[in-house]
Amino acid sequence: MRIAVGQMSCESNTFATFRCDFETVRTTGYVLEGKDIFSLRGTEGEVSGALSILEADKDVEIVPLLATRWNSSSVLEADAHGKLRALMLDALRAAGPVDGVFLSCHGSMVATDSDDPEGWLAESVREIVGPSVPVAMTLDLHGNVTDLMVLALDLIVGYEHYPHDDTFTTGERGARLLLAAARGAIRPAMCRVKLPMILTAFHASTFGDGAFARLERAARSLEKRRGILSVSNFYVGSYIDLPEMTCGSLVIADGDAALARREADALARQFWGDRREFLVDSIPVGEALRRGRAIEGGPVLLLNTADTTGGGAAGDSIDVAAGLIAAQATEPSLAMVVDPEAAAACHAAGEGAEVTLDVGHRVDPRWGKPLRFSGRVVRLSDGCFTYTGGIFGGIEASMGPSAVLAVGPLRLLVMSRPTYDWADEQYRSVGLDASAVKWVEAKNMMNYRKAYGSIMRATFVLDAPGPTPPDMRALPFVRARRPWFPLDDTAEPPFDASEHSFPPAP
Repeated sequence: MRIAVGQMSCESNTFATFRCDFETVRTTGYVLEGKDIFSLRGTEGEVSGALSILEADKDVEIVPLLATRWNSSSVLEADAHGKLRALMLDALRAAGPVDGVFLSCHGSMVATDSDDPEGWLAESVREIVGPSVPVAMTLDLHGNVTDLMVLALDLIVGYEHYPHDDTFTTGERGARLLLAAARGAIRPAMCRVKLPMILTAFHASTFGDGAFARLERAARSLEKRRGILSVSNFYVGSYIDLPEMTCGSLVIADGDAALARREADALARQFWGDRREFLVDSIPVGEALRRGRAIEGGPVLLLNTADTTGGGAAGDSIDVAAGLIAAQATEPSLAMVVDPEAAAACHAAGEGAEVTLDVGHRVDPRWGKPLRFSGRVVRLSDGCFTYTGGIFGGIEASMGPSAVLAVGPLRLLVMSRPTYDWADEQYRSVGLDASAVKWVEAKNMMNYRKAYGSIMRATFVLDAPGPTPPDMRALPFVRARRPWFPLDDTAEPPFDASEHSFPPAP
């Protein structure tokens, strides 16, 4: 059997205004063509998981296409999108007949020439391979599953964990189902039921006893039932302003479309019934500092979720550092900012130099103004580090030329480019120890639990400007189809379904 393997994965943010061109793709992720895909063996992503299954099957020949993943960003420019599409589809055409196609995507990518580039990719792959070749796609559980994806794909498999520590096993699951479909051992009947909800991901952990954790346990229990092949819940915590933007549940049954429809509808209704549990309370920086001082020891996390680089923000907010300086905080603290001009100025000045700089809000100035302050350059770095887990687990990355500025008791990490926050790799790469300070700025919705869960004394979600706020109502949505919760408190939504079965009817 010949199985083609490809990846095009990024989460877009339509509210971020900086450029996402091919250089962004290359420098914040990887672009691997043809056999170079096999260099992902031993990493923790979906492609590595799929390769482990396919390579273990002596009857399978892997046809590598293109693997590209980059850090969440603004909308992908058309030239870059066209180049990546061409690399993927030209390789598939040149490969000749295949017996199956495995694709790894995010599900919430947007390009300037397409609202739904992943659905378009699936449709294009379908046109090349024909209706009788199964096509599988793995997605982030924050993916926005469109009607076009459902119609063009035979298998859609989402992550089961948030924080995302199951990317490898998601690739394994997708590859196993693809092989079974290609061999005729299963007949996937897929149904996705969508809900009018646009939520932030802060309260969407799949661990513990929160609403989404309960929903995921219901999904895993359902998968144990005879006739159910896969269950995925899609909590669309992505910041994209599109008409089809929705949460939902997706069930794949074995040859039983009615079963898939019934169970997907039941999960969606549970999801909707718990919707109020996903709302987030936030407070200003000053109030967080006041409350945090009443807590003995540290670290106390200041969660600047509005500048989450893993959600497509630039990472250039200086608001937390500004709040600490304005409050004349005397406790040791860590903060971070993306500012390539400031980083370059620190490198030009050298370690030990005293500098006065304008810092922050220069990559995506829509959300604030730079802060001028003086500090001492205490460390310079090339910005290189290796991810310890998650979607980039095992991959080498770079913040670009970086520096640590000392501003009184504050240590500010100044980076040249945004990177994904999985744990505390960025701080550790420049010798900063979160366990030794009172205040720590973290710019993510969920992964801070991985980095600081065993040491943090408290966390405060900050009310700050940015393209990834903790409440979607803070953003100027225009295109998203109304009504949607929580902007509109609809009593009972339409439970719209989209279905697809393989093999196609003769």
